Amino acid sequence: MKSTLINELKILDVPDVTTGGDVPKDVRPNWRTIFSSAAVTGVELNSLPITPREFIVGEWLRTGDLGYIFAPRGVGKTWLSMYMAQAVAAGGKFGPWAVLKPRRVLYVDGEMALDLSQRRYRALTQKANENLVFLHHELVFQRTGAVLNLALPIVQEALLQYVLEMKIEVLILDNLSCLFSGVKENDADAWEMILPWLLDLRRRGIAVIIVAHAGRNGQMRGTSRREDAAVWVMSLSEASEQKHGSQGARFLARFTKCRNTTSAQAPDLEWHYEPMGTDGVQVNFAVADPLLVFRGWIEEGLDTCSDLAAEMDISRGTVSKLAARAMKEGWLKMGKGRRYQLVSAPDSRQPYAD
Repeated sequence: MKSTLINELKILDVPDVTTGGDVPKDVRPNWRTIFSSAAVTGVELNSLPITPREFIVGEWLRTGDLGYIFAPRGVGKTWLSMYMAQAVAAGGKFGPWAVLKPRRVLYVDGEMALDLSQRRYRALTQKANENLVFLHHELVFQRTGAVLNLALPIVQEALLQYVLEMKIEVLILDNLSCLFSGVKENDADAWEMILPWLLDLRRRGIAVIIVAHAGRNGQMRGTSRREDAAVWVMSLSEASEQKHGSQGARFLARFTKCRNTTSAQAPDLEWHYEPMGTDGVQVNFAVADPLLVFRGWIEEGLDTCSDLAAEMDISRGTVSKLAARAMKEGWLKMGKGRRYQLVSAPDSRQPYAD
C-alpha cells in the first residue's frame, strides 16, 4: 500500500504519512504539520459541512460500511450474498428494503466452483447486469495461473486500484477463510494484516461486505476483533424444523450488530429460496416468527430473560411467554440460576448448499 499512498500524497503535495523505514527522508511525514492541518475545534466541527453517507440498502447499508454475513456451512450465505449483489447492481428492492439506485458491485468469489456460480447467478436474475462484476478464483487461475490471496499486501493494493478504476461502490468478499489464506483466524494480531486495507476502502466510501463461517458456538468463527470495525453484522441460521419439508434453502437472517438504524428498520427475516423449474429460483421473505428469533439468540448464547429482552427489544414478559411456548414444544428448559437451556440440538435439519 506504501507506493500507492506516496504517489497520491505527491499529487496532493502532502508529505508521505507512512512511518518512514525505507522511505527517503525528503518524503517522510511531518506529522506536526499534518496534525495542524487536520485538527478542528468543537466550534469548527459543529459547523463543518459534511455530506451524509448515502443509503445503499434500506437504512442499514450505507456507503463506506464494513459489514459481515456469517452462518454455519450449508445454510445459505452465498445465496443471500449473491442475491444482494444482484439487487444492488440492478436497483429496486432487496427483500423489504429499497435500493435507491443501481450501483457498481464487485463480487469476489474465493470458494465456489465456477459452473455452480454461473448457475446460481442465472437462477437469481432474468437479465444479466453489467453493473455486477465477478472476480472468480477459478478464472484468475485459468487465465493467469495466479492464486487469489487477499492476505498479501501486493494483492490488496492491486484490488484497491482495480476497484477505484472500475468505480466500484460495493465490494463483496466470499468468503473470509478462502480469500485470506495464511491468516490465523483466532489470532487478533494477525487481523492487522487486513484491517488497514479495509479501513482504506472505507475512507474512500466503498462499502465492503465479508462473508464468513460460523463456529461451533454459533458465533462468527475467529477473533472477535474483526467485528470491532464493523458497522453491522448479520447472522444466518437454519429455519424452524417444521418447514424443512419444503425444497430449497430456508433460513433466518438477523442483525447481531447494526449501528446505522433501529431494529424496526432492520427486522429479522425468514428467507426461502424455492426452486422453480430446472434452472430458476423464487426468492421469498417474511418477518420472522418471534419464537424463531428467540431460539436464534438462545443458540448464540443468551440465556437470561433480561439479556434476551434487551437484545430482542421486547419486554421481559414477552420473553417469558416465548420461553413458555418453547418449553411446551419441548426444546427449552429452565436451568440453574433461572438460565434458559436448549434441551437438545435438532437432528433433522436439511443440509443446504451455501
